[in-house]
Amino acid sequence: MTQSILALSMPARALVLAGFALALAAPFVAGPYLLSVLVLALYYAYVGQAWNVMMGFAGQLSLGHALYVGLGAYLSAALYLHAGIGPWVGVLLAAAVAALAGAAIGALAFRFGIGGVYFALLTIAFAEFTRIGFEHIDWLGGAGGLFLPVVERGQLDIANLRGGPQLFYYLLLILAAGAFWLCHTLRHRRIGYYWLAIREDPEAARALGIDLFRYRVLAAAISAAMASVAGVIAAFYYNSLTPADSFGAAKSIEIILGPLVGGLGTLAGPILGAFVLTGLSESLQALLDATGHQVPGATQLFYGVVLLLVIKYLPNGIWPWLARWLGLAARED
Repeated sequence: MTQSILALSMPARALVLAGFALALAAPFVAGPYLLSVLVLALYYAYVGQAWNVMMGFAGQLSLGHALYVGLGAYLSAALYLHAGIGPWVGVLLAAAVAALAGAAIGALAFRFGIGGVYFALLTIAFAEFTRIGFEHIDWLGGAGGLFLPVVERGQLDIANLRGGPQLFYYLLLILAAGAFWLCHTLRHRRIGYYWLAIREDPEAARALGIDLFRYRVLAAAISAAMASVAGVIAAFYYNSLTPADSFGAAKSIEIILGPLVGGLGTLAGPILGAFVLTGLSESLQALLDATGHQVPGATQLFYGVVLLLVIKYLPNGIWPWLARWLGLAARED
């Protein structure tokens, strides 16, 4: 990635470095509300990048990615509450369990030739089955969910992920940057080229000797493991989780909006889309609050309108258009 940055033009390099500097300094200048918005944007930037591996690179539409986020959240929170196992160990177990779940669902689907919209429906079904199942497991709090002890103001315990928004901001910043680097690395290795070939023309990829089943399952496992890490962070940031919020269809839709708006299959698209959508939706909510209007479902309606506009006027997302405008299109991301 360092070489990619050095290969940029001077204005683009300055823009990237300015972005890094702003990101590092943000907690020192942002108020509590703005910091919470930035935490939310980074969360969706990271989890959107995870989903982008599955759909943007490998071309497999998953509409049930909340399953892996929820598994990560519940597993880490339950281990912390009931067994005293810290989140740093919990995240490893969560990633392993989510990767196995993603690989199992992928193997089940791809072995029997389930793809396209049918694979999307299958992922929704597994997320819903899991939600219903977790609502009946008392050890996991049932439908009422789990609640972690709320951290005292000013407390900082990195070993147990106990701290204020600044801790989670920097953690998510590292995760988002790490996910960008990982996806950049994967995309420019053999596995990434195989994924792109499978996405563009599966039959041609098969004719070239690419094992479609193997690389699709790998995409599902890697994407699921990455998504589960976001669940661990969300559990310890919000300190509460319920099956409806963790595995619900709304969560899955929120995960995919950033990459769709920012630019599906690109590296910068999920990050840009997450910040645009989060910023605009929070601005809309602040405007409604300031004018004394309470409109249930306004955020969801706003997401739908933005998605329609992007599909209509920028079908490839905002980033490809922005990259051409900045003269970065030849360098991809």
